[in-house]
This record gives sequence, structure tokens and C-alpha cells, in this order.
Amino acid sequence: MSLFALSLVLVAALLHAVWNVVAKKAGGDSRFSLLLTLFMVVLWSPLGLWLAWEAVPRWGWVEWTAVVASGAANLAYFHTLLRGYARSDLSVVYPVARGTGPLLASLGALLLLGESMSWFGGVGLLLVVVGIFLVAGGTAVWIRVNDSEQRARVIAGVGWGAATGLFIATYTLIDGYVIKVLAVQPVLYTYFCNVVRLPMHMPAGLRDLPGFVSACRAQWKHALLIAVIAPTAYVLVLYAVQLAPLSHVAPAREVSMLFAALLGGKLLGEGDRGLRIVGAAFIALGVAGLALG
Repeated sequence: MSLFALSLVLVAALLHAVWNVVAKKAGGDSRFSLLLTLFMVVLWSPLGLWLAWEAVPRWGWVEWTAVVASGAANLAYFHTLLRGYARSDLSVVYPVARGTGPLLASLGALLLLGESMSWFGGVGLLLVVVGIFLVAGGTAVWIRVNDSEQRARVIAGVGWGAATGLFIATYTLIDGYVIKVLAVQPVLYTYFCNVVRLPMHMPAGLRDLPGFVSACRAQWKHALLIAVIAPTAYVLVLYAVQLAPLSHVAPAREVSMLFAALLGGKLLGEGDRGLRIVGAAFIALGVAGLALG
């Protein structure tokens, strides 16, 4: 991976960690998700429509199928992530999600794309497993017999984080195919993925209209900030995918776990910060091993 591509990934990782902290503090649900997607579509429409003027008429069913599939996977990812944040700590849910995501993506590439893995990649898999265990609290969690509530929060965080990682792997494989094989422009692709997600959000988000209005009043600042930061972070990743192999970019961006583990403990007051940072570092080393293997 070139230095420029790596720089894009590192900036994207920091932005990704920041917007996850904002999402955790917002404490939103499906109504927040709808508001966020609406802001994304509105804010990015001038650039998205300008890029679409010449490119979209040349799209066929493959491009549109990929956009819809990625939009649905991202929708499931975000709803799962928010539910995890509501039931556990960011510094558990986020690193587990970002660790299992590239892990499952690598396994998907092995099974579906015919890629191979060396022994070095196998070591990376082991490091990811150890890292997830440490992020979840290590052995200390399981020996705290009297702290059943905290143990339940950690277990819930691991479960929701792993489910989030499954959807991360899904849209990672789809998006890598679109950018590398179909050569779709990253900003244009990201914009239309948000557009197709908007009607997907509406049934759940508008089920309680007064509640949606209340959520808009309470959470619009958080949603507006994420609507700027999140697409920017992912566009940087997609540009990096144009410059470097997906198998290198996907694991490298998981350095965001280190930022999130630190920010989650510093800004949100979540406990066991030292152990979770060590666990996040193991996951980062593991996904790096997956990339090199």
C-alpha cells in the first residue's frame, strides 16, 4: 500500500471513530437513523447529482443491484450498531464489530473469491480472537460473579458487535467489487447508497411521527455532524481501495478501533480502558496479519 493510500485510510479511521462516539452519545434509534440518512442525502445532493449527470445513464442492472444491496447491508449495519450501543459500551461493541468485520470479509474472500491464506494469515486470525476476548474484559469479566449486570452488558456487547461485523463484511465485499471491478466513482456510489437507504428507513422511522419530530429536535446536531463526517470517512476509504488492494485497505482501516477504545474511555467514562486498548491493539495486529497473509 502506498503512503498516500495509507494516509487516506488513517484519516478515515480517525473520522470513523469520532462519528461512532457521537452516535453513542446521541443514543438514537430508528428515528435517529432516518434523520441521519435524510441529512446525508440533502447535504451530498449537489455533488452527487453533478457526478450522476453523465455517469448514471450508463449504469446497468449490475450497478443498481450493487447499490441496493450495499444500501440494505449498511442499513442493517447501522441499526445493529445503534442497538449494540444502547445495550453495552462503545469500547466493547465497536472494537468487536471492527475486528469481526474484516475477519469475516477475509473468510468470505477465501470461500467466494477463491483467495488463499498463508500461515501468517492464520496467526492473524488467532490474534483477532485473542483481541476480541481482551476487549470483552478478559478473564476479569467472567470471575466477577457478583457483577452480573456488567457481565451481561459485556456479553450483549460482544453479540451485537459480532452481528454488526457480519454486515460490515457484507457491504465491504460488495463495495470492493463495485469500486475495483465496476470502476464506479466513490462519491457517486456513496451518495446513491444513501439515497436508496432513505425509503428503507421510513417505515420504522415514521411509525411514531410525534416521536420522530421529538427525536429531530433533540438529536439534529448529532445527526448533522455524523452526516458530514461518516460519508467523508467512507469516501476516503473507497479512494484508497482504488489505489491499493481491498485485502490491505479493509484491515488497515481497523486502526479506528484504537481511536475508539481510547475515546470511549476518555469521553464516555467507560471502564477497563487499558485492557480494551490492549485488546484493540491485538485486533489491529490480527487484521494486519490477515492482510499480509
